[in-house]
Amino acid sequence: MTVSLMLLHLAGAVTLLLFAVRMVRTGVERAHGAGLRRAIGRARTGAVKAAASGTIAAVVLQSSTAVAVLGAGFAASGLLGLPVGLSLMLGADLGSALVVRILAYDISWLMPICLVVGGALFLNGRSREQRQSGRILVGIALILLSLRLMGEATAPLREGTFFALVVDYLSGDFLTAFLLGALFTWAVHSSVGAILLFMTLAAQNVLPADLGIALALGANFGGGLIALGLTRGASIEARRIVIGNMVFRGGGSLAALFLLVTVAPPLDLLGASAAAQIVNAHLLFNATLLLIGLPLCHPMARVIEGVIGLAAAEKEELPETRISALDRGALKVPHLAIAGATRELLGMGETVQRMLAPVMELYESGSAPLIARTRALDDDLDRAQAEIKTYLTELARSRLDQADAQRCFELTGHAISLEHVGDIIVKDLLALAEKRRDRRLAFSEDGWRELTDLHQRVLSNLQLALNLLVSGDRETARQLVEEKDRLRQLERDSSARHLKRLREGSINAIETSEIHLETIRHYKQINSLIATIAYPILSQSGDLLESRLAVAEG
Repeated sequence: MTVSLMLLHLAGAVTLLLFAVRMVRTGVERAHGAGLRRAIGRARTGAVKAAASGTIAAVVLQSSTAVAVLGAGFAASGLLGLPVGLSLMLGADLGSALVVRILAYDISWLMPICLVVGGALFLNGRSREQRQSGRILVGIALILLSLRLMGEATAPLREGTFFALVVDYLSGDFLTAFLLGALFTWAVHSSVGAILLFMTLAAQNVLPADLGIALALGANFGGGLIALGLTRGASIEARRIVIGNMVFRGGGSLAALFLLVTVAPPLDLLGASAAAQIVNAHLLFNATLLLIGLPLCHPMARVIEGVIGLAAAEKEELPETRISALDRGALKVPHLAIAGATRELLGMGETVQRMLAPVMELYESGSAPLIARTRALDDDLDRAQAEIKTYLTELARSRLDQADAQRCFELTGHAISLEHVGDIIVKDLLALAEKRRDRRLAFSEDGWRELTDLHQRVLSNLQLALNLLVSGDRETARQLVEEKDRLRQLERDSSARHLKRLREGSINAIETSEIHLETIRHYKQINSLIATIAYPILSQSGDLLESRLAVAEG
């Protein structure tokens, strides 16, 4: 086999691996994304719990970067404090290493089973969960196939002289190997894929263990760079988490490289083969980083908030100017005007998100300044809704085709729904938060957990709805409506459990009964309004029934 052909086969195998990992992650996000987001949201109560949640989420998603993006989103919404967010990311890094450890075992016998079962579920599954479970199984099968193909593609390297020269050079220059590992990981956007490639090369006896570990440490550094790049345009609160994780991960990998070069630890303790030593060293590094970093999350958070807070304060000195997307000049071009109205509607959705995110925190703290700031956002929401309605009404006076006229009608309805959500938050939920504070009431432990879970689910559905405004994806629309049905059942279950606690004489349940029942009712109303964004898409595709009522018999 020529060198060019071998590199082509290797590139194909690596591409298949990256595609398969993404396929598994897509299946998990579509089938269980809301549950994962709720689990991460609940992790804000403690560092250890956050680390455990991050580990589990990274194993399920097969990516610490995906957990970083989720965590950054929660931080931007005010739901995840920086110390807890750093703990979450340390756990996610360990979870990513566990994925590599699992895939390093010889489980190739699972490949045909996953293909057959996964293919059957994906092609014949009746529910969304069944089809996405099939996608996950097929993705796992493709990961195992890609590992086999990488092994076959790299086998000729044992006899090649050029690669041996490269290995000899890098064996004497671990810093270059470290940087090469970081660069490759950043290029493929997957530390899991990079380390599995290094493991495969070591299994073919073309990569010594110490060099492979240096490359793996570089992959850890590069993995942190990926998250930094993906969140570069996010808010300061979101970027603080990935910057702090980069300090931990980058500093830890450089310290470990220094120890590898100066101390030359006995690698035989890590495994019998070079491949096992690389994988186990990667796992040991991330486990050690978690143990050392977890107690340092609070000091690190203070340092990052101090440094980045100064930069934020300098930027805030400039007045913030809001630029409307409702361009009067675009009214003569309907598709541009509708696109501008959609952009403005997304801005409304983001304002609603900012209002809804801190509700449970306000229930807990009753902070008067934060309640006042949240109420003030409702004025922005009312103004945006009025501007969108006026703009679309003016557009509708021109000669529009049926599709554009229908879209104008839909966007107007969405604006009214989002404004109504803002009213429920301000007039009802914030009033209940003040009532709890003024009467100094405390929820029962079970009641508080139920309300928090409902809050997280509604927040996740709001994010889903905003994504739907952009994508118009039929599957996402179905998921949003299915979530509405689930939340309706959760509301009934929560009410039933609350009434049971009342019968059992729980003092906290009795004192907070009115607030509890009204809160779950308002969450149900908000979720129903959010779900209306999916109706036009499902109606057009024929997935939405005209009525829930059975046809009456004559």
